[in-house]
Amino acid sequence: MPWLIVVALIAAVAWLSWRAFFYNEEGDPVGSAMLAFEKQNSLNVFSSRFEIVAESQNAQGVFGIDLLKSRQATIIPATVTYRLDLGNMDRDAFAWDAASETLNVVLPPLRISRPNLDEAQARMFTEGTWVTAGAQRNLSRNNSMQAERKAATFAKNPQVLGLARNAAKDAIRQNLAIPLQVAGYQNAKVSVRFEGEQPAN
Repeated sequence: MPWLIVVALIAAVAWLSWRAFFYNEEGDPVGSAMLAFEKQNSLNVFSSRFEIVAESQNAQGVFGIDLLKSRQATIIPATVTYRLDLGNMDRDAFAWDAASETLNVVLPPLRISRPNLDEAQARMFTEGTWVTAGAQRNLSRNNSMQAERKAATFAKNPQVLGLARNAAKDAIRQNLAIPLQVAGYQNAKVSVRFEGEQPAN
């Protein structure tokens, strides 16, 4: 009987050693991806900085006659950030293809931040024989409002959006590489597309 106990102990130690050092249990790739996204919640994927040109005119008159006319052109740097909301993605956004070891991910639309105008770096060019302080304030305020509208429109330009989407796809592939490896899929690939886009062939 004692030798049977010794054999059983040796077998148990061997199994535990194999389990600890050699066995690699494959986890759930979709669950691993979702957990990684839940931890990040939101991911900034792209930032665009550009300059906006705004121009306004002001006229002040006496007895209905415009006597004081002024014009101001302003060049304002603006920054817009694009981000992905990852925390609300459900399991339907992920599909695992076991045959090709590919995780297919469908991303929600990008969130575009409100333009951040760097008015401290703005360059102003004012014309007018006599520009009053009130006229100056009106011109600056109008140009700032105009610049924000133009920046928001520019941020949705198809070319800029294309750059942001490509950056988002690259970021997601990189962010999911390690969770998939930890889950036991060393050779896994990640295919990423946005809602409404056709799957890659």
